[in-house]
Amino acid sequence: MELLLHYTWKHRLFPLKELVTTGGLPVEVIDPGLHNEDAGPDFFNAKLKIGEVMWVGNVELHQRSSEWYAHGHHTDRAYDNVVLHVSEEDDSPVRRSDGSLIPMLVLPVPEQVKLNYASLLRGEKYPPCYAVIPQLPRLTIHSFLSALQTERLTQKAELIEERRKRYGLNWEDAFFVTLARNFGFGVNGDAFEHWAGRIPLRAVDKHRDNLFQIEAIFLGQAGLLGEKKNDEYYCQMQHEYTYLSHKFGLAPMDASLWRFLRMRPFNFPHVRLAQLAALYQHSQGLLSRLLETATVDEACALFEVKPSDYWDTHYAFGQTSPRSGKRLSKTTRQLLVINTLAPFLYAYGHYKGEERLCLKAVEFLENIKSEDNRITRAWELCGIKVKSAADSQALIQLRRAYCDAHKCLCCRFGYEYLKRSRIETNELTETQKSNEIYL
Repeated sequence: MELLLHYTWKHRLFPLKELVTTGGLPVEVIDPGLHNEDAGPDFFNAKLKIGEVMWVGNVELHQRSSEWYAHGHHTDRAYDNVVLHVSEEDDSPVRRSDGSLIPMLVLPVPEQVKLNYASLLRGEKYPPCYAVIPQLPRLTIHSFLSALQTERLTQKAELIEERRKRYGLNWEDAFFVTLARNFGFGVNGDAFEHWAGRIPLRAVDKHRDNLFQIEAIFLGQAGLLGEKKNDEYYCQMQHEYTYLSHKFGLAPMDASLWRFLRMRPFNFPHVRLAQLAALYQHSQGLLSRLLETATVDEACALFEVKPSDYWDTHYAFGQTSPRSGKRLSKTTRQLLVINTLAPFLYAYGHYKGEERLCLKAVEFLENIKSEDNRITRAWELCGIKVKSAADSQALIQLRRAYCDAHKCLCCRFGYEYLKRSRIETNELTETQKSNEIYL
């Protein structure tokens, strides 16, 4: 597998004997070069000593050397600066476009690396590299999770920038759409983002002093006011939305996009939209207020709003329920800080070149208790004690960007697993489980 050959070259997992070209010249790898993931040779600017000559140039790798011709490199002048061709099997000499011969190195992938990689791919437990985690130094784990945390914040910042461009370079609008998406809490995230894109915020601003009218626009645009119901509040809201939709030329979204199956009533779109309406009314300039917050408590306080009284006894229209307040819980407010406020601070700070805002985003995550989900629980069984939201966000990034994509060759934990000469793959012992690694 060519990816394993790339991995072997990049991490210098060479056999314990002198490397020699097929022509008999000794090869010393001073620097394997920079891995290229785009078009062109596989590694740029490698530094090699071949025989008595020092070379600085590119390296190309194939499982079989004849693939050089199958891929058309012999006619591509972009490959003329390749100074070494590496392959597992030598079935053909390799030449540049001018016919000159390129030195060839046969480099077999270590058998143990192949076995370890196969065990990662077929592993049924998550994470598949669980057996190596208790053996890793604390610093290795901490440094990798710090990099993953930054990677996740950067990806979220890129999504925020895409929304900003989509909505006329307006930061407030991009913030509203991002916040709305995260009110879907995963299950209805796409529906909420679609809904937010249909809200005429400048029109809603004209009715900011009237919570009922904001609710009417929000729920009407969600397609949740299109039926006939024997409910006085619903009928009033339906009538109000009819008026406002004519006034502003509004059209509701398809209500079938909302998901209700196996959902707790508190997460019904009706409740979340009512909470968003209350938040929108009471938080004019929410982004500006966010930029001024200094602590996690201040950030969480931005979400302390109460929907209209109707929702105290309803989760949806038409059916009453036992009285319960529909304020956002502390856990929910912290999740909104984790998934909305911190990434937005990071994105805005990066755009403005204000490092203090990026650092504040990281500080928020470090000062919120870790999320409790199946991903964090799985890693805790491996011996990693996840303490903060910074840790849990890093592990979520690890799961989604690496584990689920089987990108073990790009993962630091995967690297540690692959390079071991022997991995104990039995169930974790109780001693390992109790030997937690505190980050």
